[in-house]
Amino acid sequence: VQLVESGGGLVQPGGSLRLSCAASGFTFSRYIMSWYRQAPGKERELVAAITSAGGITNYADSVKGRFTISRDNAKNTVYLQMNSLKPEDTDVYYCKGRFNEVDYWGKGTLVTVSS
Repeated sequence: VQLVESGGGLVQPGGSLRLSCAASGFTFSRYIMSWYRQAPGKERELVAAITSAGGITNYADSVKGRFTISRDNAKNTVYLQMNSLKPEDTDVYYCKGRFNEVDYWGKGTLVTVSS
């Protein structure tokens, strides 16, 4: 089982990034996929989630209207489009797959929002 995040980096405030999470080793289309983020010394927090078929999404209040989660089950990939980025969005971003109370996590990708 593997979840590999990519797309992180340094961006200026107001900019955009698109994160990707490529999955392998499990039936991706059955899993609820989520993005979390975590800063040093803080708890990991849910950013966005999407149901297995992609019909329902959920967002943290802090990112509503700025971030969009999507998935391509044919490519076993989940995405997080992040627009209007703020310095407080600086974190390590992780993707997670969940099915029948079994969770798989990626190793994270760092997003830094700074001028």
